[in-house]
Amino acid sequence: MNSELLGIILIYVTTVLLAIPLGKYIGKVYEGKPTWLDVILSPVDKFFFKASGIKPEKEMNWKQHLLALLTINFVWFLFSMFVLMNMSWLPLNPDKNPSMSADLAFNTTVSFISNTNLQHYSGESGVSYLGQLILMLFQFISAGVGMAACAAVFNAMKERTTEKLGNFYNYFVKSCTRILLPLSIVIALLLLFNGTPMTFKGKDQFVSLQGDTVNVSRGPAAAMVAIKQIGTNGGGFFGANSSHPLENPNYFTNIVENVSIILIPIALVFAMGYMLKRKKLAWMVFAVMTVGFLSFVIPSVFYEMKGSDNISRLGISQNRGSMEGKEIRFGAAASAYWGITTTVTSNGSVNAMHDSFTPLTGMFALLGMMVNSFYGGVGVGFLNFYVYIIIAVFISGLMVGRTPEFLGKKIEAKEMKIATIIALLHTLLILSFTALSSHLYAHDPKTYAAWLNNPGNHGFSEMLYEYTSSSANNGSGFEGLGDGVPFWNITCGIVMILARYLPIIGPVAIAGILAKKKYVPESAGTLKTDTSTFGIMIFAVIMIVAALSFFPALALGPIAEFFTNK
Repeated sequence: MNSELLGIILIYVTTVLLAIPLGKYIGKVYEGKPTWLDVILSPVDKFFFKASGIKPEKEMNWKQHLLALLTINFVWFLFSMFVLMNMSWLPLNPDKNPSMSADLAFNTTVSFISNTNLQHYSGESGVSYLGQLILMLFQFISAGVGMAACAAVFNAMKERTTEKLGNFYNYFVKSCTRILLPLSIVIALLLLFNGTPMTFKGKDQFVSLQGDTVNVSRGPAAAMVAIKQIGTNGGGFFGANSSHPLENPNYFTNIVENVSIILIPIALVFAMGYMLKRKKLAWMVFAVMTVGFLSFVIPSVFYEMKGSDNISRLGISQNRGSMEGKEIRFGAAASAYWGITTTVTSNGSVNAMHDSFTPLTGMFALLGMMVNSFYGGVGVGFLNFYVYIIIAVFISGLMVGRTPEFLGKKIEAKEMKIATIIALLHTLLILSFTALSSHLYAHDPKTYAAWLNNPGNHGFSEMLYEYTSSSANNGSGFEGLGDGVPFWNITCGIVMILARYLPIIGPVAIAGILAKKKYVPESAGTLKTDTSTFGIMIFAVIMIVAALSFFPALALGPIAEFFTNK
């Protein structure tokens, strides 16, 4: 078998083998059971609780969870705006990088507190070291918030009737200290010993083989790269993200970073099975997510290893596949695999330029973000999948003439309305803002000429990708788009806010409402939701919703580009 294929199989198998025990550990953390890290980390947790006046044993209902979540994010939003707009005179700025404009600071702040990490700036020249450290902190906060919301939903799914779903701050702090921090330290050390810098010194100089003096940016990169991957954040320390040799020096670090992207999203599925004592349900959810993931990965790897038809017509050999926009140290297969793992999650980091992917690989990357529930981001990936479970249960119940129930709770009109609104919100945000930008460009192409380096089908794909990435809280981009202007900064910021918080509010509200209902034990007439048949139903619902919602837009973009290049 091709060594490149063996490499990506190794990455995936390693991820799953690590995710299963990690899921059990996460389940124990959220249930307050003893773990082997208690001796080291319990004092850390207690320090944060005491310093902030939090009583972790005080339980909250779903509304209190959401209030706490939104309050945390609002406070950090204000702090970030101040730092980013005043970096030029604040400390830790050895390279004298300028402050951000208000619109760029707004976009960047929203991007990092929403776990999107869309970057309309270049990391090494657009942010000071202080700014990088603040953004690194937000990568812990945004990931911890998503995981805490997911833990509250897991608590609500248990087989009893209650209004109390644990304590949000307890889940949040422990997500950061017990899960994200230890994993980040391990990853950062692996990167550090393989060449990723970790320093507060400014640029360094060296003389190239051609005799040129080159200034090389560096900084506390290893720590930021670690949390950007393990927290499905994706915000790069350098502008080229993980295609930069100091963020991702070699094939080993590529494996470490790629494993990190989907490790916690998969582990949370198994954590759900542990907490609910429903391993079969966890394996069903994992199987559906995996089938969806592989349906994007396999054709993407095939097309990137096959090469570009346009380049072939130029008489250029593509024995290594389509290598435009890719790093030779990773190759076509590993680049395509990363491209899908980063877009089925809300990670968004890149080890190759997505704008240079062959048309159908670009389409599968778009689909990963449009579906936004095949693994998904830390915590929020399962919340998105939970919405589809509710819809599938309701449809299945109607089809077989049974009362729609999930884990002993009846699914009624109120829950379905919320689930439907959340499912359609993603589509509304992506298509409406893509239509707006397309209209402006078509109406006055001279004024907006700087937006697109590639007009036509690919230019449309670039605009579609930008809003899809924003709505999926992903952050990657088709970087032929000139997005560092007020229009894109503001509109993408609006999309990121709405697409982050409403899809969290919806599932938490559904879970809270269901938790209050009377628990009905399973009987012979209960619809089984942990079977392969129900898994097929969920998969069908997801794909039908995605196909009906986005096929026309994909037909105008990557699909049209594919057939045009034939």
